[in-house]
Amino acid sequence: MLNPQRTINCKGRLVDLSQPKIMGILNVTPDSFFDGGKYTSEKNMLQQVEKMLAEGADLIDVGGMSSRPGAEVISVEEELGRVLPVVRAIHKHFPDALISIDTVRSEVARQTVEAGAALVNDISAGRFDDQLYQTVASLGVPYILMHMQGQPSNMQDAPEYEDVITEVLDFCIAQLKELRALGIKDVIIDPGFGFGKSVEHNYQLLQNMHAFQILDLPVLAGVSRKSMICKLLKVDPAQALNGSTALHMIALQQGASILRVHDVKEARQVVQLWEMLENSTIQ
Repeated sequence: MLNPQRTINCKGRLVDLSQPKIMGILNVTPDSFFDGGKYTSEKNMLQQVEKMLAEGADLIDVGGMSSRPGAEVISVEEELGRVLPVVRAIHKHFPDALISIDTVRSEVARQTVEAGAALVNDISAGRFDDQLYQTVASLGVPYILMHMQGQPSNMQDAPEYEDVITEVLDFCIAQLKELRALGIKDVIIDPGFGFGKSVEHNYQLLQNMHAFQILDLPVLAGVSRKSMICKLLKVDPAQALNGSTALHMIALQQGASILRVHDVKEARQVVQLWEMLENSTIQ
């Protein structure tokens, strides 16, 4: 399923998403579900960024507050203390790297974009900070719009939908109207795998990701090492690479433009295999 031509403007740098891109995850938190506490020193962080870029990452997604179920909510000051030095260091040592900031807060978005980040990745769709949309509009950077039912503290208690595909799609359409009204041009859609969805909901979304093509926007798939894999296969996140790889191929076949991953090398290999399949199909 080839994507239509799509280009986003990352602070003057045009990025073509008509062919899939890899977003490498860099959690600078002590409590993220898979890699919490691994990259809290600048040396370890820069080594990991260098590794991901060498393995083929197109974007580096920096997050300073865990969004796993039941995660602690930290202050804006603490989040900035975690992510701002990281964004500055990445921008200094790897000036060509495209940095995404994973935050729900307008002040964190503003300061990190000024420090070198080029995209804002928001799990809350602006619901946790009523200034976030306006801030993204003023910054003029691409925005990743994600669907989440509830909030991290309760999102997995008992998620319910009459039709998860329709409801997530309708939510995105409603939010897009607000974003467009503010002048935000470059929007990427994230269905929010694992955020207020049961295992069954997640697989329904994955199987029907092509439905989001109606929005004519790039779609991000964030399934890497998540519970939709772990619960089904009865493994922990450290053993979920094989499952992640399998679902990444399905996401690409369903039209994903970006894979948000913990394991860049393996995801890049999936993209290579997908490209071969696509080229074989269209000849």
